[in-house]
Amino acid sequence: MIKRTLFFGTPAYLSTKNKQLVVSYPEESTPPKTVPIEDIGILVLEHQQITISNGLLAKLIQNKAAIISCDSYHLPISLLQPLVGHSEQTERIKHQLQASIPLQKNLWQQTISSKIENQASFMDKQGIPARKMYKWALEVKSGDTENHESRAAVYYWKHIFGIENFIRGQHGLAPNNLLNYGYAILRALTARALVSSGMLPSVGIFHHNKYNAFCLADDIMEPYRVFVDVLVYDIVKSNEPFEVLTTALKTSLLQLPVMDVLIDGNKSPLMVAMSRTTNSLYQCFSGISRKVLYPEFV
Repeated sequence: MIKRTLFFGTPAYLSTKNKQLVVSYPEESTPPKTVPIEDIGILVLEHQQITISNGLLAKLIQNKAAIISCDSYHLPISLLQPLVGHSEQTERIKHQLQASIPLQKNLWQQTISSKIENQASFMDKQGIPARKMYKWALEVKSGDTENHESRAAVYYWKHIFGIENFIRGQHGLAPNNLLNYGYAILRALTARALVSSGMLPSVGIFHHNKYNAFCLADDIMEPYRVFVDVLVYDIVKSNEPFEVLTTALKTSLLQLPVMDVLIDGNKSPLMVAMSRTTNSLYQCFSGISRKVLYPEFV
């Protein structure tokens, strides 16, 4: 089932009644609205004057919805996730923590190879020379010891948007603002899927920063980043202003969870595909499989 993404950018009071999310507005003339909680996959709380009841939070978490809070600059800063996301969580976490170093390196090799190949396919579709990218995708070694990811990234960001001297960076010039927002949503989607698959999003296969609570999410989202890039590319090429992250631009980026992607030979909404990826990751941790299912950009 495709879950809905709800974005709240104005003052509101969010509560629950009869398994429904109830949205009440400060203006008495505006009638309350309701949404079935079981239909919600992501809740984005942007405005600083949003009040949400604990009863609603509990029901959303029980439904495995990702709840994203934004700061006063309207950027995502936190993700609320359940303590228990799977009935076999203890067993699954044990397998995750016992993953051998060679297995982790092999999983990272698959991840980076898939990421670079997807970037190459996107470039190819836009008529941008991508022969080097396809070559690098095939040359990634266990653990990406030769850092093909970085090499590919330099080439990719230099060409993909057609913007002279564009540099990808957290605090760089637009459209970095769009990329930051899109990747934050993708990170939340990934963390949600990992928890639902019974794993800890903080224990990575490559990222191990002790200050990062989402190391595994940052690992597994890598091959999916290209789908954020697609949305940003379309915005840039539309010739509409994108220096300021407006509500309209955020709405465009929030289409990410329902984008169709190809995974294991079948089309699927990205949110569903992410769950297939995280389930396949657990199968690798448990010894059932050696291959992570990642989407292909076509």
